[in-house]
Order: sequence, then C-alpha cells, then structure tokens
Amino acid sequence: MVRKKKNKLRKKKRTGTYNKKKLKNAILSSLYENPGKTVNYRQLSGSLGIKDPETRKLINVVLQELADDGYLDQISRGKFKLKARTGKVTGIVEMQPQGFAYVISDELEHPVVISSRNLKHAMEGDKVRIHVYARRKKHDLEGEVTEILERAKSIFVGTVQTTRNFAFLVPAGKVGFDIFIPKEKLNGAKDGQKAIAEIKDWPPNARSPFGEIIEVLGDTGDNDAEMHAILAEFELPHKFPRNVDKAAEKIPLEIPEEEIKTRRDMRKTTTFTIDPADAKDFDDALSLKKLNNGNWEVGVHIADVTHYVRPNTIIESEAQDRATSVYLVDRVVPMLPERLSNGVCSLRPNEDKLCFSAVFEITPEAVVKKQWFGKTVIHSDRRFTYEEAQDIIETGKGDFDAEILTLNQLAKQLRDQRFGNGSIAFERVEMKFDIDEKGKPLTVSFKEAKDSNHLIEEFMLLANKKVAEFIGKVPEKKTAKTFVYRIHDKPDPDKLVSFNTFIQRFGHGIQLTTPRAISTSLNKLLNEVKGKSEQNVVETLAIRSMAKAEYSTRNIGHYGLSFDYYTHFTSPIRRYPDMMVHRLLEKYLNGARSVNEQKYEGLCKHSSDMEAKAANAERASIKYKQVEFMQDHIGKSYPGTISGVTDWGIYVELENKIEGMIPIAQMDDDFYIFDEKNYALVGRHSNKSFQLGEKINVQVWRTNLERKQLDFRLAEQAEYKNFE
Repeated sequence: MVRKKKNKLRKKKRTGTYNKKKLKNAILSSLYENPGKTVNYRQLSGSLGIKDPETRKLINVVLQELADDGYLDQISRGKFKLKARTGKVTGIVEMQPQGFAYVISDELEHPVVISSRNLKHAMEGDKVRIHVYARRKKHDLEGEVTEILERAKSIFVGTVQTTRNFAFLVPAGKVGFDIFIPKEKLNGAKDGQKAIAEIKDWPPNARSPFGEIIEVLGDTGDNDAEMHAILAEFELPHKFPRNVDKAAEKIPLEIPEEEIKTRRDMRKTTTFTIDPADAKDFDDALSLKKLNNGNWEVGVHIADVTHYVRPNTIIESEAQDRATSVYLVDRVVPMLPERLSNGVCSLRPNEDKLCFSAVFEITPEAVVKKQWFGKTVIHSDRRFTYEEAQDIIETGKGDFDAEILTLNQLAKQLRDQRFGNGSIAFERVEMKFDIDEKGKPLTVSFKEAKDSNHLIEEFMLLANKKVAEFIGKVPEKKTAKTFVYRIHDKPDPDKLVSFNTFIQRFGHGIQLTTPRAISTSLNKLLNEVKGKSEQNVVETLAIRSMAKAEYSTRNIGHYGLSFDYYTHFTSPIRRYPDMMVHRLLEKYLNGARSVNEQKYEGLCKHSSDMEAKAANAERASIKYKQVEFMQDHIGKSYPGTISGVTDWGIYVELENKIEGMIPIAQMDDDFYIFDEKNYALVGRHSNKSFQLGEKINVQVWRTNLERKQLDFRLAEQAEYKNFE
C-alpha cells in the first residue's frame, strides 16, 4: 500500500506575534538580507515592525543566544553583526520513522530534508554541517550532510546477538543500525542479554559502526535490567560511583550548636511536611504562626542542601552532571546519594534540620505584606501524606487541623489570584501502576491533584516567584545581578492558529489577539471541555501548542504561570538549578557582586537538557509497563479515542489512558491519505475518515516489549471496558 507523505515543510501563514524561536528566524532572515550591517535591538524592532515592550525586550535575549551559538558576532555592548557565511548550513538531525531525516537550523526558516543515503552516518541529535542543493517540492529544501560536527551520543543500550565469530548489539529505539562487536570486545555479555556498547569507529564504507560492550545490565525481561536499560538509553546513570557514596557517608547527621546560633531559630513554630505516601526525600516544609496584627506568618522551609554539598567536591560534581533526580515507574534515581537525599538533608519529622527559608507575612485575604529570605533551623512536628492532609481538609478534623485548614484557605485565594492574572490551568493526571515483587504491573490507576496537592503547590509557587522577584526586579536603568530563572516562552503563533481552527469543529475557540487574551480564553476552553468527549484531545493539542519551560539566566518570564519573574528554589534535593539558586541568593544577601553570566548560562542549558532526558526516561518506563500490562489482554476489544494521526497510522488511547497504534498497513479496506490540516486519515475511494478525537473500537493485536510498542487493529465493537 502506498501512502501520501505530509507536506511538513510548507510555508506557514504569518502572524503578528513572536515567540523566541520565530523571532530567531526573523532576525536571521533580516540580517541575511544585509550581511555586513551592524544592528541593535531598536533597529531590529523597527525593521520587524515590533512595538510591544515585551517582544522588544525578547530581541535582546535572542541576539545574545545567537551570538552564543556562533551565528552572530557581538561588535560592542548591544551591537551585533552576522558572522561571515561559508556557503554551508549547520543544524541538528531529527530522524524520521521512514528512515530519512530533517535538519533543523536557525539559519533557515524551514527544515531541510536529508535522504538516508545522504546522512553519511549522521544520527538523531547530531550537530551537522549540510549542503543545501535543491528543492524537492515547491517549498521543501533538500540537502546532504558534509560533516558531522558533534555526536549527540556514542553510547547505546540494546540486546546482544552473538554468532560463532562476532556479535551485534541491537540498539533500543529507532536507531536504524546495529553495532558490530568483535568477539574479544563482548566483556562477558551473552546472547539475548541487555548491555551497553560504545561506538569506537565507523568506517566510511561500513554499514555498521564498530564498538565494544562496556557494561552488562542483565537478562532481557528482568525488571531491574529493563529499567537500567531505559536509563542507559537516555545516558542516565543507575548507581553512584563508590567514591561519591563514601564521601556522602562522612557527612554527619548532627548539627553543631555553633551553626544553629548563626541562623534564625524556628524550631518552636508549628511546622510539618506534606508529601506522597512513598516519598523519602522531603525537600520542603511549611510553618504557620498567627501574628498579633491578625495576619499570618507562613514559612516555606527548603532543605539547605548547599550547606552540605560544597563547590569543588566530588558530590557537587556528580550532582551537577546528573542535574536532576529521575522518576521511573518503580524507582527514583536520586541526584544526591541516599545519605543526603533521604537522611542528612531530608526534612524528616521530629528532627532538627537546616533550611533556607522564605518567610511571608500574609493577610487573611492572602496578600503578601512582608517577606524575609535567609538561613534557618526548623523542627518538623509531623509528616503528612497528601491523603492524610486531604482527609483533614474534607472532614475538618485531625492533627494540626487548624493550621492545615488555614493554609488551605490561603492557598485557594492565592490560586484564584494566579488564575485571575492569566495563569493557565493545565491539570496533569498521573498514571500509577500497582507492581508485584518482580516488577510486573498488576493494575493501572490515576492520581489526580486535590486540595492538599494544590495547597503545597501554591506556597511553592509563591516562594519561587518572590525569590526571583527579589533578585530580578530592579529599578529602571539598573541591571539585575546574574540569576537562574525558570522561563517559559509564549506559544508558537502558527500552532495556535492551527489549534484554534481544529477546535472550532467542536464549537470552541480561543482569542489570539494578545498573550493575556490567549491565556484567559484558553482557561475558559479547558473549563468548558471538562467531562466532554473531546476533553482529552483538546487538552493534548493545547499542551502541544505550548513552548517547553527551561532554565536560563536571561529572563523572559513564565508564560504558563503568567509570572514576570520565576525560579526554582524549592527542590534542591532533586534539582541542581535549585542548588544554584540557593548559592546565588546567599551570595547576594551577603552583598556579593554579580557572578559570571556565561558560566551559569552553560549550567542552565545542561540542566534543561538533563531534565528533558529524565522526562523521556520516565515516559519510556511508563510505556514499557503499559505494553507489559497489555500482554495479558491480547485479542480483547476495547473502546478508545483517536489521540494522534500520522501518515503511518493512527494512535488510539484506551479508557485506562494506555495508548497504542493501528498501523496504516492494517487498514487495507481503502487507500488512506493523511490530511494534516484536519488531523485525519481519509479513504480515497470511500471518503471514510479517522479523525483526531473520534471514538473508535480496537482489538489488542500485538505487543513488543523490546520496542515498547503496542499495536491495535480496528474492531467492529468493544467487548470489554474494564481491564481486570
């Protein structure tokens, strides 16, 4: 069966607003027309017709990033010039399931198509130099790789296949090649085992790269081996080096009296933690005290990790490399050794602990009157699970019920204020598996955020926002000191136009005139679709239209939260950026000068990259358990909803939120054409369509744990709804 490829690269309709990515393309396009011209942000604002102050400010950020990435030369402060062009273009490889690739370059408005024969052994994520030499279609550029500038990875995880004289490692995922392993380089790996290989050489005429096994993970199908394989697939460690654990063991649990004397002592103020039932690393605690003037003193107390983890130590180096804890289905891979994450730093009940705190005086109407940031010592009186705190909120009775009810009331008002200011109300439903002792998933369920979750969330958001404002919000004509921000760009305007066109078929729509109008109408939409059949597809597409949040020293605000200043201060046990924020805040509270921006921008980029890897590993572990769970349901038919449409098949989400795919090759009753604009596959002869958001019945056809792949077939009717 032949299928039509989508014209992914066609020119998109221009809109009058810019996010960071679109602004980069517009600036480079403008400079390519005047390659010798030196410009500043005012001149670019004029030439691009940009008048609003927010976007003009964003131009400065984009110019600096383009200079960092080697596209521009900074001639003097605020003045930039295009680097001399070499006739070649650099970009990042994005492999496609069909075997070809796109190269995405900031130098070009559209991606460049690279056929498999012209990749020259380039792989997913590689930075390459390409020669653009022709147009395949009206708007599509085609090229070939001329040089691999930087490999995204050289270490791969997969399954070993041996023969008498040599072996191969078959990598996990859609890699597109096997790694040739000489017999003497197997390092004890046996046929069928999961292992990690490193590519050592790839001769120009060889079909496969040459490598060696550097670690054997275990037998295929063993839960630990599979989870370690997922971590290795995303270049994440599964254990600490012995010397790091040894260094952590030497850190004492006891707090010297001399240290306590240097801090604000809050041990007599009612304090408690609220965390998931299975949590062991307690980053944050809340305290509450009634003031004589009728206001409340709310303390947000965060584990003082940087008191124990010092610069230029092996623990610091390991934390910096990892940058984040990783949360898989059945385990946490911590950023810090267990001695610190679950012991020394964890705010366990009935123990004195060192903290870095944000203490607020708040009115009964949840208005912040005063704030204080500094080092403290606390004593948590009680460890609550979210379920226990929720029970108190619902019944009004339990330990510290007055404090929890008061904090909940304040949190609700803070939440209302936030949404009133344009914060977007995305709710994340978390999938949870009940797993037996061998790691086999027995049931699947969902955790939805309730008032107790929102209570903690609002006070963490408040602390993060106020810390960022404290450093970043300076008088006009003054420059803020270098700091680490959590930024979130505006949505891609073209994606929003496409999204708005699609949801109109359900009778919905959003306003696209201003960022505030977008967020207000988006919240209205998300509220309207709750409980309706189109809820899942509308929410999914709305999230896809959003930019990804990241870390940067160059503040552009946080669009999703509608905060002009935002950072991550509240989770230093599990996030390295929070450790950076603690160190910088302490320096500046003590009157230090601004630190080197370039150094911290590099650390921000690394942290953003590692966060993305951790999120991908988490999704891969969930997908693995989904496929494993569905192995017991092969042949059964269930109702589902079309959650994705591509030119190679349609994705269907069942009522238990597990997603699989119907390959287009199985839809042999007609020749189906991919209608990208309408998110549909349409039969050429019958005009029968399968559209995003439609209800559909499917049969569980086959599972492939190795590829984490679940395939469905079309079914006439659903036989089952439940998955017991």
